[in-house]
Amino acid sequence: MPSVVPVARPGAPQPQARRLPALLWPVLALALLLAFNGLFTAGFFQILVRDGHLYGSLIDLLNRAAPIMLCALGMTLVIATAGVDLSVGAVMAIAGSVAAYLLIGHGVPLHAAIVLTLAACLVAGLWNGTLVAVCGVQPIVATLVLMVAGRGIAQLITGGQIPLFDTAAPAFGFIGRGHFALLPFSITIVAGVLGVAALLTRRTALGLFIESVGNSESASRYAGVSARLVKLFAYGFCGLCAGVAGLIAASNIMGADANQSGLYMELDAILAVVIGGTSLTGGRFSLVGAVVGALVIQALNLTIVRRNVQPEYNQVVKAVVVLILCLLQSAHGRTLARRGLAYLCRRLWSLVARLRGLGERRATA
Repeated sequence: MPSVVPVARPGAPQPQARRLPALLWPVLALALLLAFNGLFTAGFFQILVRDGHLYGSLIDLLNRAAPIMLCALGMTLVIATAGVDLSVGAVMAIAGSVAAYLLIGHGVPLHAAIVLTLAACLVAGLWNGTLVAVCGVQPIVATLVLMVAGRGIAQLITGGQIPLFDTAAPAFGFIGRGHFALLPFSITIVAGVLGVAALLTRRTALGLFIESVGNSESASRYAGVSARLVKLFAYGFCGLCAGVAGLIAASNIMGADANQSGLYMELDAILAVVIGGTSLTGGRFSLVGAVVGALVIQALNLTIVRRNVQPEYNQVVKAVVVLILCLLQSAHGRTLARRGLAYLCRRLWSLVARLRGLGERRATA
């Protein structure tokens, strides 16, 4: 009986090659960085319980990465809409300055000051969203305005000084220095923000709307999706996340440093999002990937400090490692890496063969 060979119908979907999980490379990079520190730093993985709280290098890593993780979560939604927010560092500075103005300058209660500070940061995010979604300004230009002006606004609020919270509002230190359920309170904040963002984007249609706007704004508009509202939400949420990160940063030093708070944070947030697997062209996004990317950046910073790398080489080493990670996430980059590795192996094998032949000739002579 003749065998029947199935023939694919024209237009039928073709089987695709298996793709590696998007989180594979950032998780692998994080594991390698942690393993490196574990090998060369005594007690790196040791976690102690003191006074009902967890302490250790890993806990400190999570605590220090909290502002980056928060900014990366907000940046993820903005980048998913094919945009970018360069003002998160300036919004962090504004958050610290507004909190100092309310708590120290006017004696506003702590809870009210936090709410008003976050409201100011929400307005800053909505300002960016209005310029992008309503006025049609390019995202990099629209957010560059607040990036430049925001830090100046923060300095005007504080009068160019660094107001301290130690005497006026000592309870403010709990945000960045306190503990909740064994862990630092900043980690609890990150977990809460991640949970809310995941609930909104994965349990409702909002995540699909964000991805559709990032893939094709015109197509999503024809499908009945309001691209303006989606972008306003994304930029507003990013402003809120930057505001929370600014409160944590100010609480860590118990002061509002408008010059240094959130400095270059926008670059770390964008890198964390890219490392986590979210494309800068918009569309599909990964909140967990952004958190892992932030941990990779903080682990890299910790590694550079622990290895006593000279300060002038810090940014260079960081840039090289991030570049390698981004290339490995690209299919073309992985192909070039495999070809380069194969070529290097062939050259090494040829060198070994030549040395072996030279040794045999000397032995027979």
